[in-house]
Amino acid sequence: MEANASVDMFSKVLENQLLQTTKLVEEHLDSEIQKLDQMDEDELERLKEKRLEALRKAQQQKQEWLSKGHGEYREIPSERDFFQEVKESKKVVCHFYRDTTFRCKILDRHLVILSKKHLETKFLKLNVEKAPFLCERLRIKVIPTLALVKDGKTQDYVVGFTDLGNTDDFTTETLEWRLGCSDILNYSGNLMEPPFQSQKKFGTNFTKLEKKTIRGKKYDSDSDDD
Repeated sequence: MEANASVDMFSKVLENQLLQTTKLVEEHLDSEIQKLDQMDEDELERLKEKRLEALRKAQQQKQEWLSKGHGEYREIPSERDFFQEVKESKKVVCHFYRDTTFRCKILDRHLVILSKKHLETKFLKLNVEKAPFLCERLRIKVIPTLALVKDGKTQDYVVGFTDLGNTDDFTTETLEWRLGCSDILNYSGNLMEPPFQSQKKFGTNFTKLEKKTIRGKKYDSDSDDD
């Protein structure tokens, strides 16, 4: 009986909350409709022009990003290309990778998706074998590493998968959240709650990642070589 009473009480509380939310939405819509009703033709025309201008600017911005290589995940051939690419775009994510590192391929899959979703950010990849000077300058020692570059300066790094729930099975949203925390892309979710925290509630086990030296070089890898 007590359990049924608790369920009934919870249902009533939830119903009241939904009714309150619906009421607020309706009041907001009524207010907007009233504002429109009170506008004369000149005011409506000015409002229409403002919205059209905003749409034109958004379209122009989109075309500018596309002309600079945004909207796709691209490999650049050399260090020299890196400096040119970050110079012409405000926000850049560059994946420093190795062909033999399995976890780099995992990152590739997610970055392809994000590059198409977030046109405001340029997504690149660069083989560390072709960028010894840059890796030393940026102190990149663990592969994979994402360098997050804003206004031509490296602001942050995502090193391995530690920030992504410490698992190979992290979601694209988890990577999106992590990049959003550095303001390198526009994240619409809650930055205060990582997506993988909800996974923990359901008992997801995360694998512990080990760093390994690759062929005696300075780079460490968060995965076994293929």
